Amino acid sequence: MDDVRSDRLVRSMRTTRSRAPLFYPYMNSLKPMRTDRLRRPARHARRAFSLVELIVAVTIMAILAALVVPRVSQWIGFTKAKTARADAETISNQVRMYMTAKGMSTLPSDFELVELTDGDGALLNKNQIVDPWNSPYQIRIPGEINLDFDVYSFGADGQAGGEGEGADVVAGDKRN
Repeated sequence: MDDVRSDRLVRSMRTTRSRAPLFYPYMNSLKPMRTDRLRRPARHARRAFSLVELIVAVTIMAILAALVVPRVSQWIGFTKAKTARADAETISNQVRMYMTAKGMSTLPSDFELVELTDGDGALLNKNQIVDPWNSPYQIRIPGEINLDFDVYSFGADGQAGGEGEGADVVAGDKRN
């Protein structure tokens, strides 16, 4: 009986390795054994960064900051100017609605934007007539850009004229 069993074992091992007998479970995954003497001693884990690594990291961050900060400040200024232009257009439309509601064809020369925020039928809130630089929007009657009136902001510098971020923002001005 033992001869039959060993004969079956030899035949099964010759035909395929994947069908190893149950009493030899290691036959499917034979790997060379590693001995301890071949292993290298493990290095101790590092616990801190060296001074050179810290200097390199700080230098890279400083270079990136020097490149990014001017761009971000330009974008903020550009966004404020676009917001001021959109707000001036909205106020200009509200002035036209006010003129239609009151039956006026032209505005009186002493008209102020605060009149749009007064009363029960106020067309604007008080915070809507303040530009992104926290200065009130102005109205010029008659207008220089538009025929009847101009709604404008003095820009970041708060003074008439200017260039770049300090340029005046006028509703209906197609030049900027």
